[in-house]
Amino acid sequence: MKLKQFGITFLSVCIAAFTGTKAAEAASFSVIAYGLNNPRGLSFDPYGSLYVTEAGTGGSGACVPSPSAQGQSLCYGTTGAVTKIANGTQERILTGLPSLALPDGTDTSGPQDIKFDASGKPYIAVGYGSDPAFRATLGNTDLGKIITANFNTNSWTSVADLANYELVNNPDKGDVISNPFSLLLDGNKLVVVDAGANALLSAGTDGSNLNAIATIPSQTLTNPVFPTGVSPSPFEVQAVPTNVALGLDGAYYISELTGFPFPEGEAKIYRVGSDGQPTVYADGFTQLTDLAFDTEGNLYALQYANQSLWKGNLNGSVIKISPDGTRTTILNGNGLESPTALTIGADGAIYVTNRGDRPGQGQVIKIENPKSVPESTSIFSLLVLGTVSVTLLRQGKAKMP
Repeated sequence: MKLKQFGITFLSVCIAAFTGTKAAEAASFSVIAYGLNNPRGLSFDPYGSLYVTEAGTGGSGACVPSPSAQGQSLCYGTTGAVTKIANGTQERILTGLPSLALPDGTDTSGPQDIKFDASGKPYIAVGYGSDPAFRATLGNTDLGKIITANFNTNSWTSVADLANYELVNNPDKGDVISNPFSLLLDGNKLVVVDAGANALLSAGTDGSNLNAIATIPSQTLTNPVFPTGVSPSPFEVQAVPTNVALGLDGAYYISELTGFPFPEGEAKIYRVGSDGQPTVYADGFTQLTDLAFDTEGNLYALQYANQSLWKGNLNGSVIKISPDGTRTTILNGNGLESPTALTIGADGAIYVTNRGDRPGQGQVIKIENPKSVPESTSIFSLLVLGTVSVTLLRQGKAKMP
């Protein structure tokens, strides 16, 4: 059984989750943008303005079969956008971007992430979340591609076609599904996570030399917990990689959501070095959607939900992993709901896209006093250098955002 799709569906008090840890100090946040349609990735430009991608709400155009919601279709529209947040205001500065969603505007793919080069040129990952063979039925669309945009003219240009790469190459040799979900700029290279393809890819900033750097492996569970109470065992769970971050050591670090049944404590962070082989850097997480390093080498991991999605509890967490392996929960639920991405500002604050699975209800929040207590190392093990809502439930290859 393989399910697939990642339609990524306030003041808070961090509490210690396990016996033996003391109560955490409160970490407060403020909402700095609201009313967003399925917000996803966010990034600062070189001038200090913050930008967030909105995957949109699909539309009334042509449709393609949903690879996971049996008998339902994902329909095309131009409701994707990029919003700029600066000087206490928010403004959609790029509109009309492609979007694919169920009729209620959930289970959405569209603009998923944004990054800037040193000159301020933006690159945007546009998701797709279906079989690339069906994409032509939607018309001439940039779903499943990396694009670069001109905010002044509300226009964009295609750079690399990841959906077509999946169609032709299928690097993980599994289901043929593509959903570019996050990207980073590493010198003159674009490094992209395709959550549908279970792959990490790279290309020149001009789109040249598109190739797979690594594939993220599935895992086999013994006696997994299912909604029905019936647990086929063993059961293969897809990786569904969601984000890539560049470490101070020059390696790539990849978060995974995991596919259905979204097992608690089974999501991992992988390290991919120059040999292209993924090794487990840290484990014991649940449904990760993003990673970010600060200047001191601390790694921040974002949990979309702390429990298996089918349980209906979408409280998420921000967890800090120090270079020595100590884990600290910065924020845990109480307003942090189905978060999809985070970034570290020059001010040291943590910025998070919140309610990333909801049309018209998405937010960007700013965590201003990130303090709390370490997690119990007996619960969350760290292996160093060696080792959305119902809509997100529909993600899997369970590939995915």
